[in-house]
Amino acid sequence: MRTSTAEEPVPSAVRARILDEAVVVDLSDGRTVTAPLAWYPRLLHGNARERRNWRLIGRGVGIHWPDLDEDLSVEGILAGKPSAESQASFKKWLATRAPLANKRMQPSRASARSPGARRRARS
Repeated sequence: MRTSTAEEPVPSAVRARILDEAVVVDLSDGRTVTAPLAWYPRLLHGNARERRNWRLIGRGVGIHWPDLDEDLSVEGILAGKPSAESQASFKKWLATRAPLANKRMQPSRASARSPGARRRARS
């Protein structure tokens, strides 16, 4: 008895979005797949702007988030594969983001001055 070995083509991604706890990908065959956001630490640590900035790569074979340097393949998502990034690599990437977060938290020079200094500066 012969068995067919023809493989079904992997559908392509047509849209991606990130919800509070999941990555959601709409596929060309009409399916929508969801994977836990915790599987992809870079996406988990990205802010809303970074998560919205994505593009399809390889005609929908994958999705790329340039601000987070993250790529997901449709094949990997369908296979249920979480990120394969090592802890060391992720920690190194995360460390490069810390200065940006601290910089955003600093008050502006004008607000750091005393109220009297601000009034004098405006006059």
